[in-house]
Amino acid sequence: MQKTGELTIGERLGDAVHQHKAISLDGILERLFSRAFHGLVYPQIWEDPIVDMNAMALKPHHEIICIASGSCNALSYLTANPKRVIAVDLSPAHAALGRLKAAAFKYLPDQTALSAMMINAASPENIQNYDRYIAQHLDAKTRAYWEKRDLFRRRRISMFKRGFYSFGLLGRTISTLHLLSRLYGRDLTRYLACKTLGEQQAFFDKEMAPLFEKRVVRFITSHRASLFGLGIPPAQFELLAGPEGDMAAVLKERTRILACDFPLSQNYFARQAFGRGYGNVEGHALPPCLEAENYERVKANIDRYSVENVNLIETLRARPAGSLHRFVLLDAQDWMTDLQRDQLWAEITRTASDDARVIFRTAGKPTILPGRVDDRIMAQWQYQEAASLDYTKADRSAIYGGFHLYEKRN
Repeated sequence: MQKTGELTIGERLGDAVHQHKAISLDGILERLFSRAFHGLVYPQIWEDPIVDMNAMALKPHHEIICIASGSCNALSYLTANPKRVIAVDLSPAHAALGRLKAAAFKYLPDQTALSAMMINAASPENIQNYDRYIAQHLDAKTRAYWEKRDLFRRRRISMFKRGFYSFGLLGRTISTLHLLSRLYGRDLTRYLACKTLGEQQAFFDKEMAPLFEKRVVRFITSHRASLFGLGIPPAQFELLAGPEGDMAAVLKERTRILACDFPLSQNYFARQAFGRGYGNVEGHALPPCLEAENYERVKANIDRYSVENVNLIETLRARPAGSLHRFVLLDAQDWMTDLQRDQLWAEITRTASDDARVIFRTAGKPTILPGRVDDRIMAQWQYQEAASLDYTKADRSAIYGGFHLYEKRN
């Protein structure tokens, strides 16, 4: 078992997720979920980096600390030329993925090779380039992760010749949802032929919406364990389902936003969900770090980026007071106990610069902090409610109920 300090990674994942006794149903579900997070969950992050960067208003002197996940966003922040991007993640797989992506930018010979690996992600050329240009530059743990063999003697890195975005817990879950849709006679990949918002809406109404009314779908989505593949832990299930507890209805509305509220050409999240990859990228948006016009800038700034397989709170405790300008928490607070949130915000407040901003997302719509974090801590922060609502509406991934922006009070 991998160690970090005195606790194993598994123990730290448990600290982050486990809120109930192991012998309870909730406790069993939490332990199953934390076990799933030992492996790759997100081949691509599902938070919109454009929204992140607009909310953070990044400047060249800013040091950012963020949760890595699939690392698309952390790398995309480099397009704004910040001083430093520190990405942390309790998942060894996500840390290994972040380091691999950084090494690809730094050591692959050109943009063509990078695109083949990080956009198309389905060519034998990628494995050749990994062996020739990348492998020798990885630290021992990261290299061991990507070169570990499965039951068929295939190295993990071979996912990049077999369609990387179909792997990971989320990738496999999306593939399963496509299979379920086909059993009902619906081919979700036909959505990719839509040319206008009107066509997208018509396709959703005819092909997607009826699926959420199927008895099997409603049965599956009513069980908390069924959503592990979407990265939704037991503690987040109730927040997402809302007071009525109708998860199928919630997922139907979130899918409608994803499919209908943004032009397909501008929404790579929809292409991932319904096409299981970025597909033909000509004329289509990509994560900023993968946009052709940003290649040289990200490559030039790559040494400003680092990713560590550590706990966020412990990382903050090691930082000097007032040394960080931007904090990106993703949806991690949905998983936390009130004590953990207090500890997190105490360290955020200590390490925050005078102009600091914190951004995060929640499964439900409201911010979860009032009444759950010490009032003396929260008195030092101003919630930007109107801006948060605007950013929520602008988030193309449509997965979360709320995007939230807090600014340090002067």
